[in-house]
Amino acid sequence: MARPRSEDPTGSAGSGAPASGSADGAAAGGPGTGTAGAGGSIPAPRTGGRAEARRAAQGRGRGGPGGDGGPNGSGHRKAGGRGKKPERNLKKIVGWTAVGALVLIAGTGGVIYFKLNGNIKTIDSDGLSKDRPPESAADANGNKPVNILLIGSDSRGAGNADLGGGDAEGARSDTTILLHVYADHKNAIGVSIPRNTLVTIPPCKLPNGKWTKEQKGKDILFNAAFSQGDSSEGNAACTQNTVEKLTGIRVDHTLVVDFSGFAAMTKAVGGVEVCLPKVIYENDINPNLQKRGAQVLPAGRQKVEGQKALDYVRLRHGIGDGSDIGRMKRQQAFMSSMISTVKKKGLEPTTLLPLADAATKSLRVDEGLNSVDKLMSFALSLKNIDLHDLKFVTPPWRFSDANLDLVKPDVDRLWEAIKADRTLDGKDATGEQAAAPAAPEAPAATPEAPPTTTAPPARTTAAPIRVAVYNGTTVNGLGAKAGEALKAAQFTVTGVNQAKSTNKLTTTIEYGAGQKANAEKVAALFPGATLTSTTAAGISVVLGKDYADANGGAGTAAPGTPAAPAAPAPLPSSVTDEARSADDDICANTSYGSGG
Repeated sequence: MARPRSEDPTGSAGSGAPASGSADGAAAGGPGTGTAGAGGSIPAPRTGGRAEARRAAQGRGRGGPGGDGGPNGSGHRKAGGRGKKPERNLKKIVGWTAVGALVLIAGTGGVIYFKLNGNIKTIDSDGLSKDRPPESAADANGNKPVNILLIGSDSRGAGNADLGGGDAEGARSDTTILLHVYADHKNAIGVSIPRNTLVTIPPCKLPNGKWTKEQKGKDILFNAAFSQGDSSEGNAACTQNTVEKLTGIRVDHTLVVDFSGFAAMTKAVGGVEVCLPKVIYENDINPNLQKRGAQVLPAGRQKVEGQKALDYVRLRHGIGDGSDIGRMKRQQAFMSSMISTVKKKGLEPTTLLPLADAATKSLRVDEGLNSVDKLMSFALSLKNIDLHDLKFVTPPWRFSDANLDLVKPDVDRLWEAIKADRTLDGKDATGEQAAAPAAPEAPAATPEAPPTTTAPPARTTAAPIRVAVYNGTTVNGLGAKAGEALKAAQFTVTGVNQAKSTNKLTTTIEYGAGQKANAEKVAALFPGATLTSTTAAGISVVLGKDYADANGGAGTAAPGTPAAPAAPAPLPSSVTDEARSADDDICANTSYGSGG
């Protein structure tokens, strides 16, 4: 059975400190695959520690002067300012949207565009499992939630060894975050998956084309999935298979970034503001040193990039109890700060082009994102997410010796909430539901022939049709099911209540003056329902035994009715209390435990 390799003391599984539930970091900015960043340069390694000793032993002498930065925006401004025409246009393009910037790139004769396209490396989809969770359903407006798997690789290949330290071959998932973008594309949640979580690794394809057997047991850890096959690039497909099996959530896109790529992107944005509660020294970065060493990072707020940014996100010792839990908290703070930095800078070409160059060189992506067009379209789909509505969480966990178990049923409630597109506060991100009115007395009604069509109503841009739902049976949950079906079909559900009579045999659609056409649209979701006109205003659905029978007593969906699972249980405090918003203070919640 595969075990994750022992890793170096810079903060990987197998080092001396007790492992804890690290999600190790980074989404669009955590350690993935690729080479150097903006301009193709890899930041010089930090002097001292294991990397310095290795260079000395190999006769290379002392390394370059740290990874603090060097020129950034000015060099790109100069390159972009050749000739008179680009200079005349520069003021006009400042502040353009990403679409405008893409037009600018194409307008240069395609040189930059094709250069960026040529940077992108694709993850082979042949390694994905044939037994996957179903795709997310679209809401009534055609919008779908999107699940992105962000993997930070600790590969020591391709110039990464001096940046990350250590001599282990192959690659491990130093960071894994499952980012769920809700269907409204105004909310998102990033779930950090601790690398030393005990999991079942499903069959995975190896570089030689063979498939492994399923692996499970007390020594099978999550980050072992990325190590399957011991390749320098890592096995992203195996990690995706493992996440899908663990969560029951289908991953739509996967991105991998490595040390050098992460460092390059931090330089491309001009650095990222972070905060530390105390001074960090060289032996905090590498506890194998026999002395404290020089100061690496000061206490308090500071801006980091390149090597120093890596030191911050990989730091485990010297703060708190030295566990991965604290490191994960700092990485979530770093991700929040980096996203905030990019938003503040805007999408000016002087910002966009260096970042695009660094990102495309740094990433390995799935086939659905393997072009500039696809990446740009995906980025634009996220532009309406406010920092406060981007949350980072860790699944509920507990220690199992030095490793972690995810706590059930709490973790299952988290996965179910995500699949149901529910935010941390229980909001349904696929639509709104108004306060429920009181249940009315059943009015006298004049039966009318129901419509013959069973097709759902056509999507329209007109004002939403408001519908109240009443359960006229004793079957629990039947009203909620019907309410979800109506919301999925673009109706506004004003309330779900129990009807005063619970012996209704046939579902009835009741409508007031001027509402017949709208009532017919509602009736299309309830085959066999009876339409009745009433003196009451609005539209009401009174569910009968026929609807309950068609749904298996509130189980399976009725023919012609969209699947509508009941609302998931509220999330436990172990998830909500520890959630971090991307606009939280960067100095808050960056440590775990006492000591250090």
